[in-house]
Amino acid sequence: MEGSGSLRRTALPMQQVEDPAEWTGAELAASDDWIFDLTEPDVAELEAAVAGIDARGLDLLHVGVDEFPLGALEDKLAKVKAQVIDGRGLALVRGLPVERLGPEVTAKAFWGMGLRVGEPVSQNAMGHMMGHVTDLVGKDLGNPKNRGYQTSAELHFHGDSCDVVALLCRNEAKSGGVTKFVSSAAIHNEMLRRRPDLVEQLAGPWCRDRREEVPDGKNPWFVMPVFNYIDGHLVVAWQGTYIRSAQRFDGVPKFTDLQNEALAMLSDLAEELCHGIQLRRGDTVFTHNHVILHARTEFEDYHEADRRRHLFRLWLATPGGRPIPEELLERYVGLEPGQRPSGVIVKDTTLCAPLIPVSG
Repeated sequence: MEGSGSLRRTALPMQQVEDPAEWTGAELAASDDWIFDLTEPDVAELEAAVAGIDARGLDLLHVGVDEFPLGALEDKLAKVKAQVIDGRGLALVRGLPVERLGPEVTAKAFWGMGLRVGEPVSQNAMGHMMGHVTDLVGKDLGNPKNRGYQTSAELHFHGDSCDVVALLCRNEAKSGGVTKFVSSAAIHNEMLRRRPDLVEQLAGPWCRDRREEVPDGKNPWFVMPVFNYIDGHLVVAWQGTYIRSAQRFDGVPKFTDLQNEALAMLSDLAEELCHGIQLRRGDTVFTHNHVILHARTEFEDYHEADRRRHLFRLWLATPGGRPIPEELLERYVGLEPGQRPSGVIVKDTTLCAPLIPVSG
């Protein structure tokens, strides 16, 4: 891929990983090969496709690529997908006129763009296929049923429970809310240079809190390594908050001193190697969770409801994408080896695609 370096990948336990998704924050900041701008004809194609599904009265759950046809924009979005899946691991698409389009058309245009990168999956126990990142009053992370995206709190580095996460900024915060990205391959390699004993720890099993999203017959936690080496690929599964909160359960081994050091060093390296951006209105970012971690600074919001920080969110599965460890199947329901993460499904989950924020 042009601008993403060699596509060569090598990932073996306790060895330096070679991957086009390995970069430092300084290297990413100096590059623009991961940034794509929408033109007026691109936006016109999206509007026409939205008008088409509206004319047919289609719910988003019934809208696939065939129901959302595009023209020349297909080629640009194919390059976006290639950069996300096979290149740097993330892409920024700028220029959707969200204020002119309004929230519903914006959400549907976002869905159509997302379909070109992957297949939408459920983001929570309520079955939301269209998610909303916004501060819902009264939400806090002290309650295990709540999620960070429902608050204005700082979110530490993590990867979501899907192949690719996409975020479209509809409204910015009054202040704060900087989104940060870091290459998990770069973290792995730097840790290997400084503390190989901690890399070995992170390649071992770690318990993770399901945070009340427990499928029938499953424990309230599941187990998998942070650093996984699969068919020559590095796959990093990092949810530090959920790893730490799993300590609340009886039967989960307590951290050793070395494990505590490993957790702390990964978090420190993420801050050291990251690149932060302030998502602006109309910005869409696609992030490959298996190779990129993301975080967000705390933000202050506007008082007016129509000005409050609001990002649309999609979780996407990518058939044919980077191989994933079999341990990850334990996070999901009914998956077989080789299948992609299917999102959060628990008892009584009903799939839906709300166009406005919904608490629960």
